[in-house]
Amino acid sequence: MDELNQAPWAQTHKDGVVLAILVQPRASKNQLCGVQGEELKLRLTSPPVDGAANKLCGQFLAKLFGCAKSDVTLVSGHKSRHKRLLIAGVSRKQALELIKKNM
Repeated sequence: MDELNQAPWAQTHKDGVVLAILVQPRASKNQLCGVQGEELKLRLTSPPVDGAANKLCGQFLAKLFGCAKSDVTLVSGHKSRHKRLLIAGVSRKQALELIKKNM
């Protein structure tokens, strides 16, 4: 349980949890692939053009957490590989356990 407290990429927020994500676009499949530095690394099949990676990132996390797409909000990183996304209605502990289970 101590390792759950050691995840700097997951921050508690009043509405849920904010995840720091490093996106690798144009991957062969959509998947969580571990932690890189202080960010959760996510591979996505979409190219980083016209917000396609942002949209797919939100869809992937909504499916992972079993919530509506509207519950996933891009807080920062609209034009960067380094993104912060808010997952509403999910506690930090729930997020960490679910991510650990899906890596």
